[in-house]
Amino acid sequence: MGWSQQELADRAILSLNAVKRLETGYGDPRMSTVMAVKGALEAAGIEFQPAAGGQGEGVRLRGG
Repeated sequence: MGWSQQELADRAILSLNAVKRLETGYGDPRMSTVMAVKGALEAAGIEFQPAAGGQGEGVRLRGG
């Protein structure tokens, strides 16, 4: 999306430190943190794709 960590934090309504910890893999993130980031990305047009038909999961940007 081209967002800074601060912009992601703002959009997900999280602290900057929470986003930094999530991105660096430091510690075990809270599910609420993961869901807040997922929600912010989905609101911006990202679709999370489940594994299906022998292919792994992935992400894509919704079109138009």
